Amino acid sequence: MTTVILMTTMTSVIVPVSGRYVVVVGFVGLGVMGRPMALNLVEAGAELVVWNRSSAAAEELGRAGARVAADVAEVFAAADVVLLMLASEDVLDSVLGRHTSRFAALVADRTVVHMGTTSPEFSVRLSRDVARAGGRYAEAPVSGSRPVAEAGQLVVMLAGDETVRAAVSPVLQPLGRAVVETGGVGSALLTKLAVNLFLITQVTGLVEAFHFAAEQGLDLDTFRRVVEEGPMVSTVARAKLGKLLDGDFEVQAGAADVLMNAELIVAAGRRADVATPMADVCRDLFAEAVAAGWGDLDMAVVLEAVRERSRARRVGAATPG
Repeated sequence: MTTVILMTTMTSVIVPVSGRYVVVVGFVGLGVMGRPMALNLVEAGAELVVWNRSSAAAEELGRAGARVAADVAEVFAAADVVLLMLASEDVLDSVLGRHTSRFAALVADRTVVHMGTTSPEFSVRLSRDVARAGGRYAEAPVSGSRPVAEAGQLVVMLAGDETVRAAVSPVLQPLGRAVVETGGVGSALLTKLAVNLFLITQVTGLVEAFHFAAEQGLDLDTFRRVVEEGPMVSTVARAKLGKLLDGDFEVQAGAADVLMNAELIVAAGRRADVATPMADVCRDLFAEAVAAGWGDLDMAVVLEAVRERSRARRVGAATPG
């Protein structure tokens, strides 16, 4: 059987390329993305220990073959590598007990892999705290939505110390089509923000084009055909066109999460004195969609914010000056 040797500061851990892992993997955060990612690890043969703040997703993983921990401390006690797919910086700090004595007890002699989306600066600070507590750290944000995660076709961006990347990369392989190493801590999250700038502006542009076509009275199936036969077609465009035509906003990538990403992109641009004009506009549109109560739906629901701007324009035009 082919194997990969994972070199850590503690010991060498043999992880089979096929068959069951020898290293024990922890997974914390079984939300829209975390749940299918954890299921793919179980399917790949990982000995997985999971915990989630709500129990339903954890119970599903338990039925699939994972061990369900009673709390986060049990995950860290059992696992060599702990993957964190959590919603925000505040949630990460709360779950890890950062700035409390509990934090060091959790992360000492463990490899902590931050897979959610936060500011790169937060990740750098967290990596330093983990190192001071005697642990190892990597960041590994992913590119892709829920269906892509379910298919095991995510692109994983991996950053951290070279020896930690070498140890973590084989553990992440079942999650996606590629694990791309980006360098030191912070670089993976910056790469994720750059990729998401492209994604967010692409989808928002498609939504605006769809709205324009609809308001001009065009046949929308014809519009879709022209897009899908032309140079602008992509997997994302096909998926979002289908949602727009069907009025289906079941979440694949949530509007509130997209707003958070847009805010991180704009903030990173401001810190570096980099102009982000398209990201600025998209951030405002998604903020309007979330404020209107659409945050839990798919990002294609930004259509409602575009529609509202059209309605406001018509009201303004009809109001006597």
